[in-house]
Amino acid sequence: MVLAQLPNESFGPIDTGNTAFMLVSAALVLLMAPGLAFFYGGLARGKSVLNMMMMSFGALASISVVYVLWGFSMSFSDGITGESDILGLFANPFALFGSDQLMSTIGEGDTEQYVTAGLSVPAVIFMGFQLTFAVITVALISGALAERVKFSTWMVFTVIWSTIVYFPLSHMVWGGLVGGGGLLGAGEDSIAAKLFGTTDGEANVAPIDFAGGTVVHINAGIAALVLVLIIGKRVGFGRTAYRPHNIPFVMLGAALLWFGWFGFNVGSELGADLLAGQVWVNTTAATAAAIIGWLAVELIRDKHATSVGAASGIVAGLVAITPACGALTPVGSLILGVIAGALAALAIGMKNKFGYDDSLDVVGVHLVAGLWGTLAIGLLGKDVGLLWGGDYKQLVVQAVIAFFALAFTAVLTAIIAFALKPLGWRVSDEDEKSGIDEAEHAETAYELA
Repeated sequence: MVLAQLPNESFGPIDTGNTAFMLVSAALVLLMAPGLAFFYGGLARGKSVLNMMMMSFGALASISVVYVLWGFSMSFSDGITGESDILGLFANPFALFGSDQLMSTIGEGDTEQYVTAGLSVPAVIFMGFQLTFAVITVALISGALAERVKFSTWMVFTVIWSTIVYFPLSHMVWGGLVGGGGLLGAGEDSIAAKLFGTTDGEANVAPIDFAGGTVVHINAGIAALVLVLIIGKRVGFGRTAYRPHNIPFVMLGAALLWFGWFGFNVGSELGADLLAGQVWVNTTAATAAAIIGWLAVELIRDKHATSVGAASGIVAGLVAITPACGALTPVGSLILGVIAGALAALAIGMKNKFGYDDSLDVVGVHLVAGLWGTLAIGLLGKDVGLLWGGDYKQLVVQAVIAFFALAFTAVLTAIIAFALKPLGWRVSDEDEKSGIDEAEHAETAYELA
């Protein structure tokens, strides 16, 4: 295997303040994986909670390994090595295989420079930050498959799906390290450039996905929908009342997710500056408004405002503001958030109407709120949104990018799901009825005398 030689242009000085900021941001996003485990674990039934949590921790393990080996290279190596990517879809997976080259330096003492590729932080820290995004995206999918999927097949799926779907989509949106190089970015060969032209090699109307509405939430949401349609429903779906077994776990998980999400959104600025502060405020505003939007729907529809509804509203607001957090004003974020909460609260009922078993509402929350947040930039984005000083062009670009991502992920996820059928997706009906924790892990969460 021949690793790429790094050009001198890939090296530069670093800002130690921004470097510390990004290390903390990466740690915060990593915290979201156990936060998600608590959130999903609490929503599951007591006989399935360990399996549900293990699916998050399993993704944390498998994706961390493959990201260090080839995931970062597939996503971002062209921005460091100077090589061309492959049709705007992905970069060379072997160019930075193993990631050791990111620790290279040139010069000595006060003149020492690090691999930065134009950032103000070492590229190895950017890699660690992006690793956590890959982990949480794959882990999100697991909520749709609760209580019925073999853990071994899930682990194989995490590796294949991240390689074939997540890494390419990450490159298409954010490729070139600092963004814009892929098919869904702002470069001269991007879809956006074909729509409304270019100036100095950049699309005149660039897509906006600040922290992962397309790459993370639309991606995970549509993958979840495809999988539940192929794998099928739980035994008893439509006849059994599936109730959360531990609501305090759900609330704890939502709190950890909200806390970690500041690393997710604010860290995507890649530096501690004024825009980072704006993103923090927008993230908080949208999330708080989404709680109100979700609870308002519950009060009108069900006559009760629930704890699970508040926790779910938190997630819906966080999802929706993710792509838009750097493009909206605080007031725009409030509007986006309250609509996101209401939309997601209504959308979770679609599974009963259409008969698909999205166990923990990944489709209703992540896909629906992710689509709303991505499209809402074209309506509410400051100076670019149709309702906020702009025109229709940003909305068109956002819609095209979102629906391209939907189609790309749906097709490839379906192929992967069918390809893994010989391994067996489902546990037996007996194991599902008695409890997947005992069947898959030889453990139970609670020993009842």
